[in-house]
Amino acid sequence: MTATADVLDEHGEGARVCLLELRSFGGGPAFSGEVATVRCDEDNVLVKRRVGEPGGGRVLVVDGAGSRRVALVGDVVAGLARQNGWAGLVINGCVRDVTALLGLDIGILALGSNPRPSGKTGAGEVDVPVTFGDVTFAPGDLLYADADGVVVLTRG
Repeated sequence: MTATADVLDEHGEGARVCLLELRSFGGGPAFSGEVATVRCDEDNVLVKRRVGEPGGGRVLVVDGAGSRRVALVGDVVAGLARQNGWAGLVINGCVRDVTALLGLDIGILALGSNPRPSGKTGAGEVDVPVTFGDVTFAPGDLLYADADGVVVLTRG
């Protein structure tokens, strides 16, 4: 895995740094992969559906609008992501089941935790550009994450 600092040193202004202070919750402290996206607001149906598909080493970037009222990912959804070959999850929102998440070999970054589950209406969008932390994450971009933060490169 290439360190985020090395990616930034190599690509300079071509690399974008996410400015959100995300916390690590998964057992994988560093991860990278091609970006896939979900936009949802306090509803994780699309997140669960997406990680139920083959991940192929990709990173699912979830824009939960920064809500801290509910958790968008818990141990069941994260376990499904791991089982289906996703490299990691970057969540502009919260997780739950924190102790269990630490035991999963998958990278998980989120704003924080909340034990309250999300809604289940299925509202949201998949594979659309999402923006948070001063970065637009587009499907197909390359994402690198480690203890230093998140760096994104436009693929092309």
